[in-house]
Amino acid sequence: MAMLQVRDMDDRLYERLKFVAKLDNRSISQQVVTILQNYFTSVPTKTKNATEEFLRLAGTWEDSRPTEEIIGDIYSSRVNSTRFEALDGIFD
Repeated sequence: MAMLQVRDMDDRLYERLKFVAKLDNRSISQQVVTILQNYFTSVPTKTKNATEEFLRLAGTWEDSRPTEEIIGDIYSSRVNSTRFEALDGIFD
C-alpha cells in the first residue's frame, strides 16, 4: 500500500485536521484518506468562462427606478456578516 508524508504543514491546519478526525472517530491518517476520497470521487462541476457568463447576463435586469434610487436601496440593505468568523482564523 502506498504511503504519503506531508511536510511543513501549518500547525493550525494540523490541529483542525486532528479535531475533525476526533469528531469522526478516525485517526488523522484515516481522515486525510477520507478527505481525499471524497474530493476525487465528487462530481466535477464544469467551470464557466466568467466573461461569457457576464456578457450573457448583461442587460437582463430591468428596473424603472432611477440609478441613484437603486444604489441607495442596495446600500440601505447591506448588513455586516459574521459568516467567516467561526473559522478561527485558520486560513488568514
